[in-house]
Amino acid sequence: MNVVTDDMPFIALVDDDGHSAHLLTRMLTANGSPQVIHVDSSEAGEAFLLECLSDIEREWPGLVIVDLKAHSGANLEFVTRHQALLRQKGIPLAVMMQTTDRADRQAMQDAGAAVVFFRQAELEAYRREAAAIVSFWARNQRLDAVGM
Repeated sequence: MNVVTDDMPFIALVDDDGHSAHLLTRMLTANGSPQVIHVDSSEAGEAFLLECLSDIEREWPGLVIVDLKAHSGANLEFVTRHQALLRQKGIPLAVMMQTTDRADRQAMQDAGAAVVFFRQAELEAYRREAAAIVSFWARNQRLDAVGM
């Protein structure tokens, strides 16, 4: 886990696959995202968010992206447990998941995800998805965000 050392905007990425996290971070950065802080498990993500959000003097993430692959319900469990806190703080929660049917996507949104993005196997589709994530982040910035 990287530590945020200043008050610059950032995206928190909770991803239990280091290769996947590295690739997504590179794609997000190439599309103009702020720093991406990778947290490598659901448990570490929970600890990071609780620590970060309990300090009102600290910069909070502008977006939390969850892409857990430990088991098929890992993303849904994370969203269900943490969406209320993130919503209270005004931080959108995005989920990366396999392309699924409408019912699975709707279940994720019903659990509290602000948006669902899909893992893409084809490179150009993956680039477009990363660009859409950065666009979503930019549209959801807090008005008091500074240092950009």
